[in-house]
Amino acid sequence: MEEPYCTVCLAATAAVSILAINFIVKKLSGSFERNAVDNSFSNPLIGSVSLLSNNDSVLSREGVKDSIEGYEKLFSGARKEIGATTSKESVNLREKEYRTMVNSFYDLVTDFYEWGWGQSFHFAPRFKGETFNESIHRAEHYLALRTGLDASKKVLDVGCGVGGPMRNIAGFTGADITGVTINDYQVRVGNKYNALKGLDKSCRIVQGDFQKIPEYFKPNTFDVAYQIEATCHSPDRKVCFSGINECLKKGGYFTGYEWVVLPDRGYDPNNKDHVRIKEGIEVGNGLPTLATPEEIVKALEDAGFEVLDAYDANKNMHSNHEIAWYETLKGSLSLKGFRMTRLGRICTHLLVSTLEFVRIAPKGSVRVSALLNATALDLVEGGQKELFTPSFFFLARKK
Repeated sequence: MEEPYCTVCLAATAAVSILAINFIVKKLSGSFERNAVDNSFSNPLIGSVSLLSNNDSVLSREGVKDSIEGYEKLFSGARKEIGATTSKESVNLREKEYRTMVNSFYDLVTDFYEWGWGQSFHFAPRFKGETFNESIHRAEHYLALRTGLDASKKVLDVGCGVGGPMRNIAGFTGADITGVTINDYQVRVGNKYNALKGLDKSCRIVQGDFQKIPEYFKPNTFDVAYQIEATCHSPDRKVCFSGINECLKKGGYFTGYEWVVLPDRGYDPNNKDHVRIKEGIEVGNGLPTLATPEEIVKALEDAGFEVLDAYDANKNMHSNHEIAWYETLKGSLSLKGFRMTRLGRICTHLLVSTLEFVRIAPKGSVRVSALLNATALDLVEGGQKELFTPSFFFLARKK
């Protein structure tokens, strides 16, 4: 009789433990608050239980699993068969379904980006002696400098995310900035941050598709437009850039940083190892396919812009004076940078796995974490071999 009795006791203890854990977690998640100055997910306990499950979330707990499954179908064969997602059929599918792909991607990864990165979802050239955040702000301020932003200017932020760059640029220049993102969750979160930082009069985020900019804004509305690592999601950059051109005033500037592969530095589409890295970057970042610098310049010109300047802002990343952009993903074992490191990402993945196992994190959270961990390795390898840059800078003017 002892053995069945012990089994019942163990089962009862386990059930009570899970109930107790869930009760504690609900208390912790109820303590989650948005912070426009610091990282909202800075508290490891409160932050981790709020990933993909907080008061702003648009996905139901059951919806996370469905969303990641739908996303993965758009990259069928990724990381299993080199060339599978580079095929014309695969690329055409993602171009056709780009709205679903990009929206699903950001429903899933926005919290993880904030957890490990902050509110500005981009890379930046970085000098030695410069902190990560200083480099991020400098890259954003550089766009403002090159386009002459000041308090008299009306600006469009194309693919604005949760608005980190918008708020930094508005604070730096006093400009009035409207951001567009396809993702409803980012609209909710970003406008909340705008209000918390007292910038809701000069900064606002609207939901929209940057392939259809003229549907949201009248011609000649803005003095300047910028995008930071956003239009890499576009299925047709000429269409995207043409819409931006239409809403700019004559002589208005369009600037930004674009993700590209680098044939002039060695990327070879016939090299299977290079294709493997490229496809890994695409699947982990919701991209139809990566372009080349020449294709970006041509799309700008075909859209009615005069290209004034274009270069890789990371061209000197391996000099003695700079820290390569991908080093952030390798990270340093500091308290502040730990989450960005490979070890930090592994720890986050283990934490998410545990939370999903005990049914605290939504089912599918582990697959999202694994997706981002894998693509971080591809980004590092692409950067080390100089096959890819996330910071192809361009400055263009409406004719």
